[in-house]
Amino acid sequence: MPEGFCSCDELREKGACGEMRSETNKEFPMRLRRLREQKRMKRRVLGELCGLGKNAIGRYERGEREPTLSAVVALADFFGVSVDYMLGKDENQS
Repeated sequence: MPEGFCSCDELREKGACGEMRSETNKEFPMRLRRLREQKRMKRRVLGELCGLGKNAIGRYERGEREPTLSAVVALADFFGVSVDYMLGKDENQS
């Protein structure tokens, strides 16, 4: 392994492999819920429209589950906002 790089096993132990864990993701549940409520949508309907499991949206909103990158992209596309906005890295929705 080149110097300065971690193996996937090392990253997994740190909780960093395959998931987007960071301080900004504390914003994701709140922003998802706010956007969904602005559209007056049920969680189940939003999940179906974005190709997610029937309970995924509720778990994301409660912070019980971290979304995959593809889920964040699908939700951002649906709401017409940027991925950075969804993740709390940008205050501008576009």
